[in-house]
Amino acid sequence: MTGDRVPIGRRVAYLRARRRLSQQTLADRLGKSKSWVDKVERGVRRLERVSTIREVASVLRVDAATLLGRDAQPAGMVERDEDVARVRAALSAYEIGRDRPAPVLPDDQVARHVGYAWTAYQHARYPQVVELIPSLLSDVRRAYARDPSAGRLVVEAYRVTAALLVKLGQADLAWLAADRAMAAAAGDPVLVGCAAVQLGQVLRSSGRARSVLLAAAYRIAPSDFDSGGVGEVSLCGALVVQAGLVAARCGEERVSGELLDEAAEMAVRVGEGFDLHRTGFGPTAVELARVTAAVELGDGSAAVARHRQAIRRAGWGVLPVEHRAAYLIDAARAYLQVDDPANAARVLLNAERLAPYEVRRRPVGRDVLAEIARAPKAPAMVGELALSLGLV
Repeated sequence: MTGDRVPIGRRVAYLRARRRLSQQTLADRLGKSKSWVDKVERGVRRLERVSTIREVASVLRVDAATLLGRDAQPAGMVERDEDVARVRAALSAYEIGRDRPAPVLPDDQVARHVGYAWTAYQHARYPQVVELIPSLLSDVRRAYARDPSAGRLVVEAYRVTAALLVKLGQADLAWLAADRAMAAAAGDPVLVGCAAVQLGQVLRSSGRARSVLLAAAYRIAPSDFDSGGVGEVSLCGALVVQAGLVAARCGEERVSGELLDEAAEMAVRVGEGFDLHRTGFGPTAVELARVTAAVELGDGSAAVARHRQAIRRAGWGVLPVEHRAAYLIDAARAYLQVDDPANAARVLLNAERLAPYEVRRRPVGRDVLAEIARAPKAPAMVGELALSLGLV
């Protein structure tokens, strides 16, 4: 009777019967009517509030998570800790500790493995990426030791590792991975720019990151954007977007706006539907960044207005799942800033449907979920999800 698919009303009825309570007795202890209990058990009436779910659970002498049919000690956080430990071990492993040298894969095979890891990441299959990271880092290190021209593979492997660690809320380890990507990219302006994208994500709270991002951007910027290569323009624009978000996090509204305006001009040159250098850069991506910047600056009204327009753009549906889900968490924050928990919940549940990990196990997603669930008028689905994850 405790499976996730069993409606909560049936669980109430089952647990009430186990406690040998009549509907009237349960109603009396809750201060409700017998009709109210009957409707809950038949699924005619939903338990809408977290406080009510907790009260019913208390009377039935179970915790709220059990009433919801979920583990009171959810595995999600334990699994996340295990994920972090595995990636940390991969970052600290070195081939010199082996008795026998491991085989070196052909570069084209290693490149396929790197591409597969990025695809899994952009589809928000983060546990799958965790599984891939240890062997991936070993493969690119060995490939680079044999042939320094494989530096591109090293950069991409450490980039995806850094991106994953940002999702896991591990800023220090993410910085280490991004720094290794930067080191492997030294001497190649395009590779430095690629590595700097992840460095900007890791160091978004640091004003110093902006100068690094802009230096990398302008180093690869073509002298004439109209005739320059689309790949270079795309990477340059992605770096300028990151710099704009850093400025917003630091409270520099004017600078942030100017940088995002500059990125928007580059985005017109690139167009929609491309994912050059794993950035998803284009006009829609810049509009989403404007929403995130407004949230960082505390301007929820502007963020909500822009959000409603941004998700109607043609480019919305072609952005990677990870990009859209992460953005929707920022949009939920915007609705919270304007005291609209109902729409915040709607947007967050959309993110959860797209990429469950973003909400259930990513720290920022869990924080937003908990904040929404505490609102007096939070929808029942959000309250149930937050309770099941032990967040309220």
